[in-house]
Amino acid sequence: MPKVAVLGGSFDPPSLHHRTLAALLRQTFDEVIVIPYGARSDHRTVSDTPPEYRAAMADLAFRGISGVDVELFSLEEQSEPLTSEIERRFASRGELSYVVPMEFVRGGHACSIRSSWERGEWLWANGSFVILRQGHEPLAEELPAHHTILQVGPYLPASAIRGRIYNQETVEEWLTPEVCRYVIRHGLYRSLPPRTETMFRVDHPRVKLYYDEANADSRQLAKDFNINECDPDLIVVLGGDGTMLRAIRKHWRDRCPFYGLNTGHLGFLLNDRETRFWEQELKLYQLPLLWAEAVTVDGKTVTGHAFNEVWVERATGQTAWVKLSINGVCRIERLVCDGALVSTSAGSTSYAKAMGATPLPFNTPVLTIVGSNVLTPMGWRPAVLPIHTEVEMTTLDTDKRPLMGYMDGVPLGRVSSVKVRVSRTAAVELAFQTEHDPVAKLARLQFPLG
Repeated sequence: MPKVAVLGGSFDPPSLHHRTLAALLRQTFDEVIVIPYGARSDHRTVSDTPPEYRAAMADLAFRGISGVDVELFSLEEQSEPLTSEIERRFASRGELSYVVPMEFVRGGHACSIRSSWERGEWLWANGSFVILRQGHEPLAEELPAHHTILQVGPYLPASAIRGRIYNQETVEEWLTPEVCRYVIRHGLYRSLPPRTETMFRVDHPRVKLYYDEANADSRQLAKDFNINECDPDLIVVLGGDGTMLRAIRKHWRDRCPFYGLNTGHLGFLLNDRETRFWEQELKLYQLPLLWAEAVTVDGKTVTGHAFNEVWVERATGQTAWVKLSINGVCRIERLVCDGALVSTSAGSTSYAKAMGATPLPFNTPVLTIVGSNVLTPMGWRPAVLPIHTEVEMTTLDTDKRPLMGYMDGVPLGRVSSVKVRVSRTAAVELAFQTEHDPVAKLARLQFPLG
């Protein structure tokens, strides 16, 4: 049976020590599962950094190590990962061994694990552990029944790294270059909230290319780029808005900024023409993705992400009857319509606009809900809600009035309900030349010439 190490922690931020530890574990284990905690009963400050930034840093810190898998479910759910949940999700991969620091067992502190971990007594007696030792040799009575001891070198605790950043001291020797650049770019661990807009420049970009192979202009432009797929710091997208959406769905966990060159039509998510953009400062927006959970008519649960919108529409000739709930409270008992859509601000210029919603600036922290061909309630208009709202759309009759669900145009099949909220772990960075900033494009949408 494969041997799997479970490496959990706050990773706030993930340090060079964490990456080295994961690589060291891979020398003994077939796989290493890294779990950034969404909550911890023993650390109150685990959620001080917004989870979308912690998720991005975790992906960057462990990127490129074969056999190391970063799992974001705890951050997405903002929960403490209980051992039963970890076993339910990952026991099929092999024999699990939990990686714990020496202070968990030193001087009898093993009892704290037994009291705080679910099924702790059983796990301590029967589970497998990797004990990280730095100097101190533990007593035999302090150790679990099944364990190995791994010697680790000196490292700087995450709290000390945060303190150094706050005091504007250097941390390059403690963080990977990718995480260090991300921290600086977004102003993390300062006294101010993280930046969602910043300036960005790469003098000699290492490019991962994504382009529309059906578009002749995209194919021609693709020949002009020096491509480095192994360690990219920029994803260049050639095509239209649809191409950008497909690129985001495929590559958002690369955690590289996306720079789009428009060879399509409007290209709201892209820049308008080819230039030597790597010689310029670019405006960078960090934008959230939507997280959706759909329940199909046969009872299966389907989850996924969308950048622009999630929607439901009637699957037959009958109008849809949709119950609309906001944060668990029913707000419209029966919305009679052809469909209903939940959009981010970035997606408000797409189908939401075509359905009557007002297009919004990229970084407006709201969700838009809009109905298609609404019959009742009469006169119902698109609604704008705070960014962290959860919306649920449920059909009132799965047999006669079934719904089809979609995420950025990707079909989910027939669904009985769909929950939508902003993801706590999925976000992307879009780069624009200053003369092609989407604010100007938004003005052109609302005030067309001629």
